[in-house]
Amino acid sequence: MPVISRLASIILRVAEIAFAAVVAGVIGHYLAEVNHSGADVDWWPQSRWIYTEVIAGLSILLGLIWLIPFSSGFFSWPMDIIISLAWFAAFGVLVDTLRHMPCGSIWSWHFRGDQMCGRWKAAEAFSFLSAIIWLVSAIVGIWFTFRVRDSTTDRVHRRRWGRRSAV
Repeated sequence: MPVISRLASIILRVAEIAFAAVVAGVIGHYLAEVNHSGADVDWWPQSRWIYTEVIAGLSILLGLIWLIPFSSGFFSWPMDIIISLAWFAAFGVLVDTLRHMPCGSIWSWHFRGDQMCGRWKAAEAFSFLSAIIWLVSAIVGIWFTFRVRDSTTDRVHRRRWGRRSAV
């Protein structure tokens, strides 16, 4: 059974990195265009996109660190939940941005037609998928944590740190 949870964790971490890279690429491309255009752009939408870019970069970094197959990677589930919530917030930011654009419904993820709308819809879709994948990764970590805790308490009595053994 540990092989299945470890394999699932690796697959989820690779998906987290890939989805975050897509979002970082789309948002980073747009921020670079705004920066090079020299136009005086309102700072509020840019701060939202910078937030999304930071979450994507943090997700890539943490996904790479936790991709290393150690059992301690399963105990990072509280951080997985926090990153998942941050991705849901980034999804909300992108939904709010798309609401003001002529791109159709926010749940219509067809990437046809206008290139700008297609890019924004891709960023929106992958931010939502990333939030779900981080949440699933947290659930796998919780399952592994409690499964390990149950199996060690049934077979071995673990002593606490700092206490001497009776031997």
